[in-house]
Amino acid sequence: MATSLVDATYKMTVHDLEFMTLDQQRLPPTFADYRTAREGPLTNREMAENGFPGSTEERYHEAGRIAGYLREFGPPTPRMSDDGINFVVASVAHLFDGPDSVSDWMSDVFLNDFQRHVGREVGHGQTLVDMQQLEPTGFFDEAIALKAVHSSRNGLVSSTVVDFRVGRILGVAYVGSVGDHTRLEEATELGLALEQNLVSVVLGI
Repeated sequence: MATSLVDATYKMTVHDLEFMTLDQQRLPPTFADYRTAREGPLTNREMAENGFPGSTEERYHEAGRIAGYLREFGPPTPRMSDDGINFVVASVAHLFDGPDSVSDWMSDVFLNDFQRHVGREVGHGQTLVDMQQLEPTGFFDEAIALKAVHSSRNGLVSSTVVDFRVGRILGVAYVGSVGDHTRLEEATELGLALEQNLVSVVLGI
């Protein structure tokens, strides 16, 4: 990745993260009719409270994570009984203390946590049934992806998540589906749109 772009990410603050995530107008055509379901800042405390069992605010701080911003969208009439429906899509921008921390997070926190919790209860009445590492393509720098399948009293749900690095910023795009489905193409399309928007904000263009 160009040194100038990496350097420019050091000028970014927590206040820039909101503008990096995708708004409704910037969603890929596949999700053009989706509407905002949830958005807002993500502190380390909130990450820990909603993360895997045993997650702590201190752990995320020590990993170099400073802050983040989330924007989620859902279909106009979500029907959780419909197998295959994509009930949520989201983009997240996380600010770290440096590019190495982003890279370490992707492998040591994101990927490792999912691998360690397969077969375990993960809260909210859900069990992580399966996890599969995927290979996203088309990103400027380091990128990894996975599909996670959870079971609950309402059946199976799956999430396809793409993480990618832009300097000291971690971009995350994910698609949640009813049933056991891989959505790498859709999550990658979402991630590439996020990357383009993120770079535009960083470079001020």
